[in-house]
Parts: sequence; C-alpha cells; structure tokens
Amino acid sequence: MAKRNWKKYLNLLSRDNKFLALGIIAVASAFFFVFGIYPHLTSVRALLSSGTTEKQLLFAESVIKEPPKPKHIETPEAVKAIYMSSWVAGTPKWRAELVDFIKKSEINSLVIDVKDYTGMVAFDTRNEKIKAEGSEEVRVKDMREFIEELHDADIYAIARITVFQDPYYAKKHLNIAVQKKNGTLWKDRKGLSYLDPGAKEYWDYIIEIARASEAAGFDELNFDYIRFPSDGNMSDIAYPVSGARAKDKPSVLNEFFAYLDQSLSDIPVPISADVFGMTTTNTDDLNIGQVLEPIAKYFDYVAPMVYPSHYPATFQGYKNPAAHSYEIVLFAISEGVKRLQAPTSTPTKLRPWLQDFDLGADYGVAEVNAQKKAVYDSGLTSWMFWDAANKYTRGAY
Repeated sequence: MAKRNWKKYLNLLSRDNKFLALGIIAVASAFFFVFGIYPHLTSVRALLSSGTTEKQLLFAESVIKEPPKPKHIETPEAVKAIYMSSWVAGTPKWRAELVDFIKKSEINSLVIDVKDYTGMVAFDTRNEKIKAEGSEEVRVKDMREFIEELHDADIYAIARITVFQDPYYAKKHLNIAVQKKNGTLWKDRKGLSYLDPGAKEYWDYIIEIARASEAAGFDELNFDYIRFPSDGNMSDIAYPVSGARAKDKPSVLNEFFAYLDQSLSDIPVPISADVFGMTTTNTDDLNIGQVLEPIAKYFDYVAPMVYPSHYPATFQGYKNPAAHSYEIVLFAISEGVKRLQAPTSTPTKLRPWLQDFDLGADYGVAEVNAQKKAVYDSGLTSWMFWDAANKYTRGAY
C-alpha cells in the first residue's frame, strides 16, 4: 500500500482500533526491513569484508550508487528555439518571464548555456573530473529541476557548450593553450583565450561536460566555437600541440569531430554544431578549419550562424546586408541546402541561427518574420534565434 494511502486507511478505522492498526503497520515495517532491506545491507557488508579486490569494490559501489537515468523528450520535427544565458536561467524572475513568453508562442525549444565564453560551467555537474578543474560556477542551482519544468511544458532543452574558446582552462593549462610565439598566452581582440584544437586532453574534458549535461536531462548537446581563432594578432600565434598540423586546420578539427562523435555514441541524445554563417557559401575553411560537408558527417544537426549583420558590405551586392534580412538568409541557407544534397548527407541537418538583435539595422517583427520565411522558402523548417540579452521581439513568434 502506498504511503499516501495509509492515512485514508486509518480514517476508516474506529478510534478503538487505531492502536491495533498502528501495531500492524509497525510489524509490517519490521518484516519489510528484515526480509527486504537487511539482506541487501548484509550482502554489501559481506562483500566489503571478504577480501574482494579494490576494482571489484569500486564496481559494487558504482552499481549501488548509480543515479537514475534522465528522461528526455524527442527532438521536435521542426525545432523553433531561442537562446537563454546561464545568468537568466539562474535568475528566477527573468527565467520565469522568458519561459512564460515561450509557452505563449510557437517556440518549442530552448538553448541554455552550460559553458559559455568565460569557460565556466554553469551548474553542479556531479562530476569529479570537472570539479577537479575548479571550473564550476554554479549560476543555475536548480538546473535539473528547471529542465524537468521545461519537459512538463513540452519544451525541448538544448545544452550549449562553448568549446575551444575557454580563457579559464587556457590560463590554467598554458601548455595546451594557443600561445604567442614567445610562449605566453595568446588572446583575441576581446581578451579571450583559446585551447589548441589538437589537444586531446581537452577533448576529454569537453566530453565530460557533455556527458554531465545529458545526465542532467538535456535533450541535445550543442557545441559552439568548434574552430581555430579568427580575431586578433594572427601573425603572432602558435599551436603547441597541433604544431605544423595547424596548417591543415580542417584535418585537426575533423579528428576532434570524429572523436567527439565516437565518444558520445552511447548517449541517447543528438549532438549539434554551431558554425560560421559563411560556411554555406564558401568552399574553403575560412582559415578557421570549418568546412560544411565534413562537419555534417559527424553531427546530427549543423547550425550556420547566418546573421545578416555579420556579412561584409557588398555581400551579394548589398551595401548593408543587415537591412536585407530575407535575401541574405535565403541565399545563405539555399546554398547550404544545395551542398548537403548528396547521398551521404541531408539538408534537413541544417538548423540556422537567426538574428533577433539590433546590429547594422533595427530588428523588429518584420525582420524576424522575414528570416523565418527565408528558412521556409529554402525548404527547411527549423530555426534558432539569438539575442545575447535574451530580449526577444514580442509579437514575432
């Protein structure tokens, strides 16, 4: 009988019989302990005192302490997502406002920072290897409960993990960080540092974060900054691990992609990659190592960041690409669709990041809707909108 039914059962008894009923309950509880729980406890004690090897003891401990497997929801046929920073996710009032906005809109997915540009991990991972690095900054104290709340509302939860841009880890592990030619730490124009993309030690660290995110309940793992540095003094840069191999940047990254794909092959959630928007229109690697077709081979979804404001002046003949949101997105995505129309891939892997922030032009309802229309007109159905401030255009979704 479930605990919640005991009180109801007692209420059915007369006052004179309640002491008898309580006695019965006590006897039943003792019976359950002796024949149900106690044998398990004594068997464990026997195991621990029987001269068992350390390896066997560790295995027994892991079985006994194994946490329940997380519940996930299926990837929506058409993902319609917005981004939420870990700071907003960790602030109840702001978080509640954004979730309420989602519930009243067509949005069905939420991308949440797990590890951002600072290199800090935003929740308690319960992972000793991550804790040993000291990289947890628990901004979202109730991440698991928050994900459950999203699931209850049928909202698909995506963990965003910034990869090679990681100033915290780079400073701590200079030997595998991108360096200046004199061996000191290299920084980009924003003062941020990177890890050498060829550092397998760091790959394993990222995989630990990915596994911890899935275990927390996230339905998809999204990897950003999976590239070589692009902004800063590129003439004074050295890769202590990749060395001369850094001349073939796509090869170095493809090794990481293959390793990531294989290492996470046993988890029940998809993985996705964020890439430069111009990967859909350029056939070279943009000097950062990103080439669309190989990336699509290793990830379930690829998200080119086709923000109109990020295209150079005169792109496709437009003096200010940001003022032509529909045309820029349509061209960029259509080119990507063409390139993935091959026997080994599929255009439906493309899920673009779109712009809901003012840069180069004011963005409102018309500009947001124009980008969505461009996605649909290219033959795709999924999209994700970015605004670093998390202030999305009301009335556009």
